[in-house]
Amino acid sequence: MAKAHNSISTEKLQEIARDSRVWILKAITEANSGHPGGSLSLVEIITSFYFKWLKHDPKNPNWRERDRFVLSKGHGVPALYTAMALTGYFPVGELMNLRRLGSPLQGHPDRVRLPGIEASTGSLGQGLSVAQGMALGLRLDNIDSMVYCVMGDGEIQEGQVWEAALSIPMHKLDHLCAIIDWNKGQIDGQVKDVMNIEPIADKWRAFGWNVIEADGHSFDALDWAILAAKENAANKTGKPTMIVADTLKGKGVKFMEEGKNAWHGSAPSREQLEKAIHEIMTGERK
Repeated sequence: MAKAHNSISTEKLQEIARDSRVWILKAITEANSGHPGGSLSLVEIITSFYFKWLKHDPKNPNWRERDRFVLSKGHGVPALYTAMALTGYFPVGELMNLRRLGSPLQGHPDRVRLPGIEASTGSLGQGLSVAQGMALGLRLDNIDSMVYCVMGDGEIQEGQVWEAALSIPMHKLDHLCAIIDWNKGQIDGQVKDVMNIEPIADKWRAFGWNVIEADGHSFDALDWAILAAKENAANKTGKPTMIVADTLKGKGVKFMEEGKNAWHGSAPSREQLEKAIHEIMTGERK
């Protein structure tokens, strides 16, 4: 049974993140379809949870006492699949079946097809409401577990998100922690140009949330933020936590970072994959 807050080192987490980026890009290239930019921006966030902080058991995905993890920005699911494979939910080689007809690794999470997926997502804006329902259910069942929900910054332009943002503090769901992958890009352009959501932190504070701002690519910063969220829940503050994670779309691959929204939903070619893997593995940025 996996335990939260294990003693894994930052160096080991960085190694896992490096390998995760390679698997994500291999899977998307093999499928010739997917969303590399927003998957790569998620890597440190998801690695932190699945390898250090999340209370879960890959051998028993329906363990009653587990923490719940909802990936509301479902198009970033290659990052989640990779973490699940590397922690033992299914063989790593299955990642190469991403988006294939009949595969449990669909282009968006499908809880019916893949044990360990908590919510079927992809229709943006719904995940936080689902997480709220889970948090209420855990309270009714007297289960002392956390609910985490990762959203995209473009996603929180959806009105349903703000209904949940109002409702969750009213119900004093301090065991719910939401995370915004603030990579600043969406399929139609920069978030600030499509529909500006800033100042993000101030808005969530105004709705009654315990807001933490963190570098979404720093394991030390994420450790501090997640631990603060768990302590907030343990202290029964009545406030849910929002972690605003500052990230970079396409993180780890220079031409994707610079291309920004061009890599929101485009698969790399075989040649681009080789270049990206070389950069990830060697650290050489040309």
